[in-house]
Amino acid sequence: MPLFWRVFLANAAILLAGILALALTPLSVSEHTTLREIIDLLAGLALMIVVNWLILRPQFRPLERLAGRMEEADVLRGGQRVPTESSGEIGALEHAFNTMMERLETERRDAGARALTTQEEERQRIARGLHDEVGQTMTGVLLVLKRLARDATPEQHDALSEAQAAVKASLEDVRRTAQELRPEILDHLDLPSALMNLARTFSDRTGIPVRRQLTTQLPKLDPSVELVLYRVAQEGLTNAARHSGASEVTLTLEHDADSVVLRVLDNGQGFDGSHAEGGGLRGIRERALIVGGAVAIKPAPTGGAEIRLQVPIEAEN
Repeated sequence: MPLFWRVFLANAAILLAGILALALTPLSVSEHTTLREIIDLLAGLALMIVVNWLILRPQFRPLERLAGRMEEADVLRGGQRVPTESSGEIGALEHAFNTMMERLETERRDAGARALTTQEEERQRIARGLHDEVGQTMTGVLLVLKRLARDATPEQHDALSEAQAAVKASLEDVRRTAQELRPEILDHLDLPSALMNLARTFSDRTGIPVRRQLTTQLPKLDPSVELVLYRVAQEGLTNAARHSGASEVTLTLEHDADSVVLRVLDNGQGFDGSHAEGGGLRGIRERALIVGGAVAIKPAPTGGAEIRLQVPIEAEN
């Protein structure tokens, strides 16, 4: 029965009960209402209100439950649906909400894929600029400094040596930044090797040791999935270095018959849930949504944070 008619009939039943109570009982109201009659009327009104509440409350409880689930829904956490437990208008509303969530996830996935493709192209453009222009210019400056140092006086030689060291350090920073912006290592190595190189570079730069547990027997992965896994590992390591205060990180990559799982665990301060997720963690969720993966960001067994990305293998075909 439609919700409107259920509410209408419930109120009609309450009114009918009130009329029958007046007609079939000795209750009456005189021309000059007495205190006893006022008490009887108030008691009858209270009884009708209570009965009205008891009858109507179950009719609207599914709506409140649905509203609560709608408030908790997040398109970045894919697969969130409400169970279709009701019939009539509420069941139709539950079905419409699930359809809307599916459509929003599809639109968000497509928009995110376009945005991240544009972002990767921009990263590659900047990386090429750093390597081809800034890097070559600094290499030229370094060669000039070396040539000047050969003909310099002892006093000048020390100053030029310091300048050479500074240019070398800056050149290494430029090369490292270009490599992070454009993981072309994925074009030459498989994903486990690229992740091993990423972990080694991270340890050399930050001094934080990375325990690696990377399977080498992976199924054939789509290049976009490999890039997402690599970027999520990169973001997880960055979080461990910049925000968690970790002294050790564990990077794992494994798979079973259904999925590939990447985990980044640290022993830092973790997430206490009191702060909203920053752009890095939201970026992880957006990347996971593109490849149909599921992300879990939670406290790690080591006391820090764990970032876990699971990508279904069937999502890659």
